[in-house]
Amino acid sequence: MSFFKKIFSSEKKDPSLSEQAKQSLDKGLEKTKNTFFSKLGKAIAGKSKVDDDVLDNLEEILVSSDVGVDTTLKIITRIEKRVAEDKYLGTAELNQILQEEIASLLSETNTGEATEFIIPINVKPYVLMVVGVNGVGKTTTIGKLAYQFKKQGYNVVLGAADTFRAAAIDQLQIWADRVGIPIVRQNMGSDPASVAFDTLQSAVAQDADIVIIDTAGRLHNKVNLMNELTKVKRVMQKVVNDAPHDVMLVLDGSTGQNAFEQAKQFTAATEVTSLAVTKLDGTAKGGVVIGISDQFQIPVKYIGVGEGIEDLQVFNKHEFVDSFFK
Repeated sequence: MSFFKKIFSSEKKDPSLSEQAKQSLDKGLEKTKNTFFSKLGKAIAGKSKVDDDVLDNLEEILVSSDVGVDTTLKIITRIEKRVAEDKYLGTAELNQILQEEIASLLSETNTGEATEFIIPINVKPYVLMVVGVNGVGKTTTIGKLAYQFKKQGYNVVLGAADTFRAAAIDQLQIWADRVGIPIVRQNMGSDPASVAFDTLQSAVAQDADIVIIDTAGRLHNKVNLMNELTKVKRVMQKVVNDAPHDVMLVLDGSTGQNAFEQAKQFTAATEVTSLAVTKLDGTAKGGVVIGISDQFQIPVKYIGVGEGIEDLQVFNKHEFVDSFFK
């Protein structure tokens, strides 16, 4: 059995994504795949083996696909090792080798295994605090996530703690109404920590399973952001002593390297424990998921591959790589 088949073998006995989810993923990655393989085809045209020129071109393609310089160099180094070991490596095999090495890279972290929207058992309420700059799809991601959790049978409560923009509160209210779940909100300009406190009190009273807290999307001053998020956490812990259980950073995949920079800024300002990468369907920069997974060693839990309410997916690295090279 080849290395690739070992990684993706049904022997793992993990349920795969639904057929609808797979189709949505394939469609969402279409622009990235078309651009990537078009460039790769040109890079190896007329070549019979993987040589230095092919590797140089491949490096350029990976970087331009926003895989990231450091992750690209890791992948190239692995392929160089394969070339050295095999002595002769034809370009016809390059897709397979590349697929295997990216799969290998992603397999080095014990994340990206889930296929369903689930939370840890024996944690109630499970508190998810969502951070990210304005415009990345943060509130939409919260709404879609709430929908998916409710569909799984969980009782969900939303907290509108992004009190610096009336539009953010109103948008979250629209999602709460659409999904049919309760929301705790105050007026614009209210103390975000106060909203978070009220939300958790309400969630405990309602015996909720999951609480999702929206927070302000400002990043112009890391010190203020750090102080604000620290205060929100401290106040929440007066109600649920180990809250939040997850601090999820939402990143816009279509911004490529800017998403890397935002990840650096937020991970420096607060303890981020998971990532959601949105808007992958509108970009050829889907490689950013590979780079961010590798560079930050923070699990990518969810990816957005379309505008529909069902188009927020659990990130499964096996399905992602399989779709990318399909």
